[in-house]
Amino acid sequence: METFSRFVLRHKLFVAMVWLAVTAAGAFAVTQVSDRLVEDFAPAGSAARDANQAIDATYRSGGDSAPTVPVIVLPEGRTVDDPAVRASLGTAFENAAKRLDARVVSYADTGDRRFVGADGRTTFGFVYPRHPAGKPVDEAPDISKPLAQIIQPSLPTGATLRVTGMDLLSEGAGEEGVSVLTETLVGGVGALLVLAFVFGSFLAFVPLLIAVVSILGSFLAVYGLTELGEVNFLVQFVVALIGLGVAVDYSLLLVTRWREERAHGHDGEEAVHRAMATAGRSVVFSGVAVSIGLIVMVVLPVPFLRSIAYGGVIIPAVSVLATLTLLPIILATAGPRLDWPRLRKDSHASRAWAAWTRGVIRFRFPAALGAIAVLVALAFGGLNIHLGEAGSIAGAKTGPAHDGLVALRSAGIGSGVLTPVDVLVPAGSTPAQVASRLADVEGVRTAVAPSGEAWRQGGSALLSVVPVDEGGTNAGHDTVRRIRDAVPAKTHVGGEAASDIDFINQVYGVFPWMLGLIALLTFVLLARAFRSLVLPLKAVALNLLSLAAVIGSVTLIWQEGHGSDAVWGIPATGAVGAFIPCLIFAFLYGLSMDYEVFILARIREEYERTGSTREAIVEGLGRTGRLVTSAALILCLAFASMAAAPMTEVKVFATGLGLGILLDATIIRGILVPALISMFGDWNWWLPAWAARILRVPPSRAVARPEAPELVSVPGPAGT
Repeated sequence: METFSRFVLRHKLFVAMVWLAVTAAGAFAVTQVSDRLVEDFAPAGSAARDANQAIDATYRSGGDSAPTVPVIVLPEGRTVDDPAVRASLGTAFENAAKRLDARVVSYADTGDRRFVGADGRTTFGFVYPRHPAGKPVDEAPDISKPLAQIIQPSLPTGATLRVTGMDLLSEGAGEEGVSVLTETLVGGVGALLVLAFVFGSFLAFVPLLIAVVSILGSFLAVYGLTELGEVNFLVQFVVALIGLGVAVDYSLLLVTRWREERAHGHDGEEAVHRAMATAGRSVVFSGVAVSIGLIVMVVLPVPFLRSIAYGGVIIPAVSVLATLTLLPIILATAGPRLDWPRLRKDSHASRAWAAWTRGVIRFRFPAALGAIAVLVALAFGGLNIHLGEAGSIAGAKTGPAHDGLVALRSAGIGSGVLTPVDVLVPAGSTPAQVASRLADVEGVRTAVAPSGEAWRQGGSALLSVVPVDEGGTNAGHDTVRRIRDAVPAKTHVGGEAASDIDFINQVYGVFPWMLGLIALLTFVLLARAFRSLVLPLKAVALNLLSLAAVIGSVTLIWQEGHGSDAVWGIPATGAVGAFIPCLIFAFLYGLSMDYEVFILARIREEYERTGSTREAIVEGLGRTGRLVTSAALILCLAFASMAAAPMTEVKVFATGLGLGILLDATIIRGILVPALISMFGDWNWWLPAWAARILRVPPSRAVARPEAPELVSVPGPAGT
C-alpha cells in the first residue's frame, strides 16, 4: 500500500482531474438515471412472470397490477335484486369502461351473487384501466377520483360509493415520501454532526467530500449499466445512502489513522504513507468483504437482484478507490490546515473504551452468554416470518379507500376480493367451463369468465378468480397453488401472489447454498488477512447469528406490528416482502464485516507489537471503539433517511439494515468480540502449516505459557 500511495502522491494533479471529471459526469447521470430504472421483481422465466407479461401484452392491464375496486352500498330498503338497481349498476360500470378505457366486471354483468354481500345491499366490481398499446406501465394509474365521478351519478339516490384497492390503501398509508436527494442530504447532515464530534476540526468535511465523489461516481457507473440491461429502481436508494455510509466509514478510518501518525511525530507525506500501509489495507479488505455478499446475488435467477448486486458492488469499489486515491492527496496537501481547531487528539486510545473492554474481559463468560441470549431471542422472532405482499391491514386507516375496505368486511365479503387472480385461457378452451371448475377450488370465492372484447382477444379469454383470503397471506398463497393445479394445460395464472410464490421457490430454494458460499469466501478472506482459522470462523458465526436476529426483529416490527405503527404510522403488514430478507443478508453481511476488519486489524497489529492477547484487545478496541461507534451511527442515520422513502418495502429494508448495524456495533463488536477473543486467548491466532500453504501466508501456532493465565504466540515452523 505504501508503494501505491507514493504513486498516487507523485501524480496528484492527474488523479485529482480524473475525479473531477468523474464527479461532473456523475452529477449529470444523477439527473437522468431515475427515468431509466424499472420496477420488475419477478424471477426470469417463472410461470408468473410469463403469465403477467402475456396478460399485459394482450389485454393491456391486470396481471401483477391490482384492480381498482368500487364498493357500493345501497340505501335501506333497496337491494341488488331490484331490476332497476341492477340496471343502474350496469349503466355505471358500462360508463366507467367506456370513459376510462377499462375492462370491468361486476354483479351487473355476471349476475353472480358472490359479488354481493350478505345484506344484499353491498356490492363491488373490478375496474382495470388499460394502458396505451405498446406502452406497458409498472403499475395501474390512480383512477379513483374520475371513477367515482363517473359511477356516482348512475347510482340510486342515497347509495354510497367508496373506491378502494390494494394500491389505493398503500398510498393512503403514507406511501408518499421525500426524494432520494432529500434523504441523502438528511443523512449527510447527520454524518457531518457525528464527524464534527469525532474530529473536532474542519476535517469533518473531508469524509463527506469523499462520499459525494463516491456517490456521483457510482451513479455514473449505474447510468452505464442501464445501457446494458434493466436496473431496478431500488439501486438509487442503495447507491445514495449505503454509498454515503460506506464512503464515510472508509474515509473515517484512514483520516483517523493519519491523525494518529501525525500525533506520533510523522509529518507531511510520511504520515499519509504510514496510514495507507495500515488503515489503507483494512479499507481494501473491508471493500472486498462488502462486495462478497453482493457478488453472490449475481448467480440468483432474478434479474432485479442481479441489477442490485451489480449496483451494490459498484458502491464499495468506487468508495475504496476514492478513499485510496483522492483522500491521500487531500490529506497530503490540505490536511494539516483542515485539522483545525483540533479539539480532539488521537495520540492515545480512548480511556472510556479501554475501561469498557477491560470490564467485558473481566466478566467475559456472563457477558458472552447474555449477548448470545439476546440475539437468539430476537432470531426466534423470524421463525414466524411470512414472505409476501403486505396486506390491507397495513393500508390507510382513514379516507375513502379505508371506508371501502370497512364496507366490504361489514357485509361479510372480506378483503380477499382486493387481490383477484387473472387466469389467461388459450384459444380452443371453453372459458365458462374453466371458470366453473375454478369456482369449486378450495379458497376461491368465485370465478367468472366475462364476455366482450375487453375480456376476449385473439381466441384467448381472461378469467377473474376471486379468492376468499388476500393473496399475500399463507392461505392466499395456498389458494393460488390450488388454482395452478386446477387449470388446464397451457393456461397462465398471473397476479402478485403467483409472482411471490415463484420468487420464494427460485430464490430461497438456493439461499442456503448462497449463504454457504458467502461464508466460505469470507472465511478465506479473513483467514488470509489475519493469519488465523479461529477468528474468521468466529466472525462468520457471529455474523450469521446477528443476521438471524435482524430478520427476527424485522418480522416482529413490521409483520407483527410491534413498532411500525408507533414509528411510521403503518400497522402490521402481515407479511415481509419476499425479496427483503435476501437483500438484508447480502448487504448487511458485508457491511457488518467493515467493523470486524477495522477492529481485528488493529487487535492483530497490537498483538504483534505486545505479544499479549489481553493488551491487544484493550488497545485495539480503545483505538477503534469510537471509530466503529461513529461509523455505525453514520450508517444508522443514512438508513433512517432511507426509511423515509415512499415505499413500505424500502422502509422495511432500511429498518433491517439500521437494526443490523446497531446490533453489530453494540452487542457483537462491543461485547461478544472482546469476550470471545479473551476466552480463546492466543488460540485466536492459530494457523497450522497445511492451512498456511493453502492461503499462501506464513503459518503460526499457539501454546500455553506456564507463567501466564492465557496463551501466547511463539514462532512457528516458518519463523513467525
